[in-house]
Amino acid sequence: MTTQTAEATPAAVLATTKQAGEIRARWAWVEPSVWTARMLMALEEGVKGGKWFSLMDKVYRLRTLEVAFAQVKANNGAAGVDHQSVAHFERDLRTNLDHLSEHLQAGTYRPQAVRRVWIPKPGSREKRPLGVPTVRDRVVQAAVRLVVEPICERDFAAHSYGFRPARGCKDALRRVDALLKQGNTWIVDADLKSYFDTIPHAPLLERLREKIADGAVLSVVEAFLHQAVRDGLRSWTPEGGTPQGAGLSPLLANLYLDPLDHQMAQDGIEMVRYADDFVLLCRSRAEAEQALARVR
Repeated sequence: MTTQTAEATPAAVLATTKQAGEIRARWAWVEPSVWTARMLMALEEGVKGGKWFSLMDKVYRLRTLEVAFAQVKANNGAAGVDHQSVAHFERDLRTNLDHLSEHLQAGTYRPQAVRRVWIPKPGSREKRPLGVPTVRDRVVQAAVRLVVEPICERDFAAHSYGFRPARGCKDALRRVDALLKQGNTWIVDADLKSYFDTIPHAPLLERLREKIADGAVLSVVEAFLHQAVRDGLRSWTPEGGTPQGAGLSPLLANLYLDPLDHQMAQDGIEMVRYADDFVLLCRSRAEAEQALARVR
């Protein structure tokens, strides 16, 4: 009996280890210094009440801010309204990250204005606005995203491909090709005009509150939505939207459209969405017209 019990114990440990390894593999893109094995297990199984508490301590942790800065540095973006470049911020990196951590922990962090620039639209003479936050604000946004993105990703619809980890344009095209081969040959291509600039703040924040109950994190996200925009000598506070060019904007844009994604799937409408571009693939003209009406 003693031998049988001793042999059974290691088997149970190995099974648990394998399960933990499988979970880590499914979430291989998340930052391991932020998302521990225990947190990933909770992410898989679901937390009590469906909402996450106590997340800000993961955001202001120095290791999280270091990883966030590395991402900002890799993007090598331009300076914001304070004219501080990534290289200049890095010269005194530890002090700068210490200050950010202290302000985030104390609840005194406030984002600076976003510098607006205009870039050409591909294939058009028009230009589209791009928001350039300061380096310090880009670091904080990257840190928030490191913590919050897996929580949102857990529930995102399968047919959403834009600005998502381990997904891209080629994946979306492969899905379109598969649906065409299945006989969905009536296609509706719909694009939401000025989507990023017109997302209403109140329902967007409500979507976030459905998943996160940490008031400190919610306050920081709300502060980013309300930060001023500076275009030359003009400055204003937007009443809606989230600026293209900001690190959190793609995640928030996907979060706002997520209920529509799930509703379309429940209605049996085959759709491939890449950010604000919808491709509806249907078997008949009548079905295509009905699908388009749902998007509108």
